Amino acid sequence: MSEHTLDDIDGIGPETKKKLEGLGIQTVEALAFVTSNELEAVGIEKAGPKFIEKARDFLKVKSFVPASEILKTHRNIKMLKTGSSDLDDICKGGLETQTITEFVGPYGCGKSQIAFTALVLAQLPENQGGLNGRTLIVDTEQTFRPKRIWQIAEARGLDPQKTIDGITLASAYNSEHQMLIVNHADKVIKENGIRLLVVDSLMAHFRSEYLGRENLPERQGKLNEHLHKILRLARAFNLAAIITNQAIATPEGSFYGPQWVPAGGHVVAHASGLRVLLKKEQQNIRTATIGDSSWIEYGSHSFMISPRGIENVSEETKKKVKATAAH
Repeated sequence: MSEHTLDDIDGIGPETKKKLEGLGIQTVEALAFVTSNELEAVGIEKAGPKFIEKARDFLKVKSFVPASEILKTHRNIKMLKTGSSDLDDICKGGLETQTITEFVGPYGCGKSQIAFTALVLAQLPENQGGLNGRTLIVDTEQTFRPKRIWQIAEARGLDPQKTIDGITLASAYNSEHQMLIVNHADKVIKENGIRLLVVDSLMAHFRSEYLGRENLPERQGKLNEHLHKILRLARAFNLAAIITNQAIATPEGSFYGPQWVPAGGHVVAHASGLRVLLKKEQQNIRTATIGDSSWIEYGSHSFMISPRGIENVSEETKKKVKATAAH
């Protein structure tokens, strides 16, 4: 992250700064990844491209670079452990920063449990599988429970109070509020050293507020804008972004075909760098399957929901499942 602020950019006075803040741009990092069209929409026209270029200069963002330099940049990508080494394995080491990881599945498949575990583990030092920073969760369904965070931290031998203190919660009451929170998150992220952004869940408000096919184009347009804002934050601040997504039943699905599909359509699919499909199995066991990724091949593995959040399926649990199946 840059030590520069918007005040360091020539031409940005109080009035322009106010317009930028209205757009949700409060840091150099956010300005560097905005578009000229977005600035024009708030009345910053001629100087807009210069402001963006200067912000990118501060961050040393280049348009044309050799692939070898990109390789060096990718070495700055951090990996967040999930709590289950088996899940980490199919994700090639964990969840990457600078990208969106989507966990999708029906109700009760473990999406929020993965998110809660990540909120705890991301605060650990990097040599322990964390990101050594605070975390931010946008809660759209009022499912966040501090008691569960306390339980996970305590079960893992961590300080529960310190862990909870390291989490910033933003409750979103509708889709516009959800977008507003993310649009103005850059300053909170920079000032608090946020290293993980969680949106749980992405589609809850959008699905309930935009009903009918006639509202689909507007919904998808706003959803696309929202997802790209999340992605910009992930890239600008080198943080991990997790979104949980709901499943839509497919009545036409056959016995051999999919019984559900991820909500949000192609917009969500294209924005997610890694999509993980979740399935509820027996008892507290869940299965995670790589649904889509540009760098990870297909893979599937089970994990377990426990007081520790999520973890590998224990041998004891495997025996119980086998015994139950035998009867």
